[in-house]
Amino acid sequence: MEESSVFLLCLTANSGVPLYCRSKSSKQLTFSVIGSLNGVHMFANNQDVLLTSTRTENSRVLWRTFHDSINLIVMSCESNASDHSLNKLLENVFSAMVLVIGLDDLMNIKNVERLKKDFRACYKLIDSFLTESEKMGDLTQCVDCVIAHDAAILQECLDGFTQAAESEFGCLLTGGKVVVATEKWWRLASQDAMLLCWLVSSLSPHSSRDYPVYLPQGSPTVPHRLLTFQLVPGVDVCVLCGPSPSLQKVESELVERFWKPVLDPVKSCLRVQLRSFPASVPLHHGILGILLVNQDLNKSLYTVQVHPTEDMQRSDMKCILEQRRAALRSFYTLAMSRYFRPDHHDGKRDKRLGGHPSSEEKRDPHLMKKWRPTKANRRRKEMWWN
Repeated sequence: MEESSVFLLCLTANSGVPLYCRSKSSKQLTFSVIGSLNGVHMFANNQDVLLTSTRTENSRVLWRTFHDSINLIVMSCESNASDHSLNKLLENVFSAMVLVIGLDDLMNIKNVERLKKDFRACYKLIDSFLTESEKMGDLTQCVDCVIAHDAAILQECLDGFTQAAESEFGCLLTGGKVVVATEKWWRLASQDAMLLCWLVSSLSPHSSRDYPVYLPQGSPTVPHRLLTFQLVPGVDVCVLCGPSPSLQKVESELVERFWKPVLDPVKSCLRVQLRSFPASVPLHHGILGILLVNQDLNKSLYTVQVHPTEDMQRSDMKCILEQRRAALRSFYTLAMSRYFRPDHHDGKRDKRLGGHPSSEEKRDPHLMKKWRPTKANRRRKEMWWN
């Protein structure tokens, strides 16, 4: 098996029926291996033993059960894999499934074949957690951000645009990283805000979307609407709202009105996408990567291209960037798992994924209006999956 192989399995907890299998490599696990991995976990449960992880000579396997309904298994052959990082992966994957499908359908599985089809909507988001990227929110559980020159101008424009769209939850994204966001966007649960950004960056580019989403921490059973609009290729503005306004109204009346006057500052966001901060900020040449995390604000700044001008001149840059990403992620994982208090994975903690709306969401009439995705929305959604 390849050293970079990572396999993710999803099965029903009661019967062990495979729902999907995703892989970082082109290879797939055989049915016998899938059955063995699930069988040893079920055998342990029948003996009142909680099996969470094990190691072999060249691989590491973790099991997690969510809400006594969904079993997730991850097997990694990567040398830098750890229980901490793989547990974060399983949490992110289940939360991604809640984000797109909703908690009710995951807790009460009535039709396995229908659920398998629904999971197709999650594949791109789940696959993004299996591959290294220019973001670290999957590990830090904070929102990846960039620092732009014209942040004040963009913030003012975003606040006006979001208010005109009858919402108070909005953000401006470049490459899946937040440039600016409204005050209430930052009051969302950090995992919810992180997942929304990853969802937008995982989808194929589109001029506009009306996407039904559930908030795993804030509203796992009642969907909201995520409206996204591509201002320029690589830069999107997002609004989280209730039943109104319509996508057509926002796109035809508000996007051009608010964002056309600031087109140059919007385009400038692309120049800081990879470095995450302006080139005018000098750094020592010995610094190859940076990760800054503010847990109080749920924000992080991450880059392994501190000197993009010099890096572009190197022919083997792709391989070098992969090595930097792996080194920085391994260092962060080591520091968090060894020197900070680890998370406890006793099964009970997973119940918080079905928690109640936050106090901010309870007070906001736009988000708490009950809204259900229409057949037309579902059809549009299926078009984006393919």
